[in-house]
Parts: sequence; C-alpha cells; structure tokens
Amino acid sequence: MGFSAVQRVIGFLIAGSSLMMLPPVLVSLFYSDGTVALFLVSAALLLTLGLIIYYPVRKATQELRLRDGFLVVVSAWLVLALVGALPFVLLTSPELSYVDAVFESMSGLTTTGATIITNIDALPRAVLYFRQQLQWLGGMGIIVLAVAILPMLRIGGMQLYRAETPGPMKDAKLTPRITETAKALWLIYVGITVLCIFSYWLAGMKLFDAVGHAFSTVAIGGFSTHDDSLAFWNNPTVEIVAGFFMVLAGINFALHFTAWRRASTQPYFLDPELKIYALLLFVFAVIASFSLYFIGIYDSLADSFRYGAFQVISAMTTTGFTTAPFYTWTSFLPTLLIFLAFIGGCAGSTAGGMKVIRIILLYRQSIREIQRLIHPHAIIPVKIGGQKTSDTVISAVWGFFFLYMASFAVMTMLLTATGLDEETSYSAVAACLTNLGPALGAAGPNYAELNNFAKIILSIAMLLGRLEIYTLLVLLTPAFWRD
Repeated sequence: MGFSAVQRVIGFLIAGSSLMMLPPVLVSLFYSDGTVALFLVSAALLLTLGLIIYYPVRKATQELRLRDGFLVVVSAWLVLALVGALPFVLLTSPELSYVDAVFESMSGLTTTGATIITNIDALPRAVLYFRQQLQWLGGMGIIVLAVAILPMLRIGGMQLYRAETPGPMKDAKLTPRITETAKALWLIYVGITVLCIFSYWLAGMKLFDAVGHAFSTVAIGGFSTHDDSLAFWNNPTVEIVAGFFMVLAGINFALHFTAWRRASTQPYFLDPELKIYALLLFVFAVIASFSLYFIGIYDSLADSFRYGAFQVISAMTTTGFTTAPFYTWTSFLPTLLIFLAFIGGCAGSTAGGMKVIRIILLYRQSIREIQRLIHPHAIIPVKIGGQKTSDTVISAVWGFFFLYMASFAVMTMLLTATGLDEETSYSAVAACLTNLGPALGAAGPNYAELNNFAKIILSIAMLLGRLEIYTLLVLLTPAFWRD
C-alpha cells in the first residue's frame, strides 16, 4: 500500500481546497456582508494544514495503483467534507456545532441537499454562495469518479459504459488518461452550467440566484438560496428550466461527451438506459399528477401536472428541489417520491440512487430466473443494447443491491434506536443514502431537529451512497489492508 503517495494526494487536496474559499471572498466584498475574514481565515488554515501534510512526502515517487485508488477516493471525499465544514463552524449567525457543520458540508459535497439551517434567507450572501459552490464542485467530482475512476476500480458493474468514453486504461495503475477524461467532462459540465445560468436569468431570477441554482441544478444537489426552494418564485417558467436541466444532468455525462464529440444527437436515441430513464420519468409523472388531481390536493388538472411532474423529476433525479411541501401530501405520494430516489438517474450522471442501468439489469436477471424455472436447460443471456452482459457484471450488481438495501435497513434501525419515529427514520436514511435530500416526518422541513447521533449516521449514509457502497465498504475488510 503506497501510504506516502496517498498522503501526498490528500495534502495537496487540502491545500488546494483553500482556493475554494476565494470566490466567496469576492462575493462578500461585492455584497459587503461582513464574512471576508471568515473565508480568509478558513483559506489560511486549510493551506497551512495541507502543506503540513504534503511537505514530508513531497518527493514520494510511488505510483498510485488500484488498491490505493479506493483509499484515495474515500479519504479525499471524507477530508473535503470535514474541511468544507470550516466556514460553517466559524459562522457566528447562526451558530452551528461541528456535527451540524459537517452534516451541511457533507450534504453539499455529496450533492444531497439535506440541510440543518432553518433560516436560509437570513444567511450572508457569501455563505449562500459557498453552499451552492460546494454542490457544484461535488457534482463534477461525482462525474469524474463515476466515469473515470469507478469503472477502472470495477465497482458494481459500472464498467458497463467505459467503452464509450476516452476513459482510464484497463491496467493496474491510475493513468494520465483520467486527466484527459476529466478535462473533457469539465468542459461539458461548465458549458451546461453556463447555459443553465442564462436560462434561469431569462426566466426571471436575479443573477445571484441564477448562478446559485444553476450550480445546484447541474450538480443535482437541491440546495437553494431561499427557504421555500423554487416555490419562492412561484414561476412556471423557472420550474420548466429547472425540470429540463435536472433531466439533462441525470443523463450519463459520457453520453453527453460522445454526442458532443460526434456533433450528433444520435447517441441519445440509441442509448438503452436513457430510453428507460425517460420512460420511467414519464410514467411516474403521469401517475403522480393524476393522483394529485383525483385525491383533491389541487383543483385543476393543470396544477396537478405542474406540481406532480416537477416533484417526480426532482425525486427520481435525486435533486431535491421543491415547489410544494410534498411531505404534507396525503395518500401514497410522499412515499412514492422517496422510493423513486432509489432508482435515481443514469450511471455516470450527477444523480444519486442505484442508477437506472442497475435497475434494468436486476429486472432482466429476475425475468431470466423465472424463465429458467420453465426451461431449466435453456441458455438465456441478459442483454443491454443488444449486447450480452457478463455474469461477472450481473453478480456485481446483485451484490451492490444487497449491500445497498442492507445499509438502508441497518441505518434505519439505528435511527429508530435514537428515538426517532419510523417515518422520519426510514425516509431520512432513504433521502441521504440516495442523495435526495428532502425527507418525511420530522425531517420534512429540514434536519435541524434530529439528534447528533442521527446526523452522524446520515452523514455516513450520504458518503456511502455517493461512493457507490463498495468503495467505502471495501476499506472495512481485513483483506484490503494485507500486503
């Protein structure tokens, strides 16, 4: 295990994270909100700490290999969440404990969007911007992780789409090809963000809000600059813009890259995962909308479709924006929206959840097992896009599904053991594990009322869901640490 190489990367990341404190400084100066010193102190502390960690191993020449990759990925996300909490800790109004600060930082970085802050509108502009920026940077990190790193680490069958990208080599070490992939993905990510900013601005948002919500939308994060989220504007045009870009960000960014490189929309129409993704969004939007109308929550069918379709898109893409307090809706709808987050968006997107490609494989494998009961000796391949899927990938997906649901069950029981009611416990774990954000029960408006132990468990759930389960759990096995 190349610990010195891992230490060098972590030290560099902490020192580099000091740079993310500089844009909020500019925002603070522009709006004169009095938080310049807060972010400058944070930057100085992070730069100093990073250099202390980096300097002793600055000349380390060890190459990062596959096993080191797991440790780097987990350590990097955990460390960045911990150091990202620094501005929240130093904030004087509202005063946040370190547990609350880490929860908010982890929620931002993993693009979960769960918050413990009860009066968002009263936050200084620079702090509001910092929350949105955390999600945007986390969103890009997710894409690079999903498209460039996890396929190489062979995590949960995510290597399914590796052939469509100029991604990592299939050898045993991290290669410069990851850098090439990351550059291309950054270009697309920034381009979509700029287009989203412009669209929000045209729809009626002020520039500050447009930038903040574009960051959150493209990253599929859900943080807002207002307590009422997008309901603050009560503007159908804003909701249409948000819905379009949420759907777009929920598509595999490797597919965006392929379409951009070929200057053609054909890759979108040929992708089997995207077809199922679009179909599921449409079907559940219709179900939710008609249910809202017939239950009588909204008087008109138009309003029912407006709010129902939006919440389905927000839930399934795991964005977490709200245009209505869905946790107060009657009947099965709130539970449906929570369960939709388990599906999530496409693999290689900024969305959370189990991903559509895995749902497709689980479904087709289940159908194959039923067919084998009827025809025990038949050879029935599982195909995606006309190509046979290997049994290795299917086994990895089943393993992922078991670990995902087992993690959900264990953490739900832990939250219940802290005294929370069952509705709050299962929905909060589901919302954090899938990186959705909004939950039901006591966690419906926000997570401020939850106890510290519950917040720690939910912070772990956010990281576990974002790192695709295997990446984190593999570090807990004794075999990983043996030479």
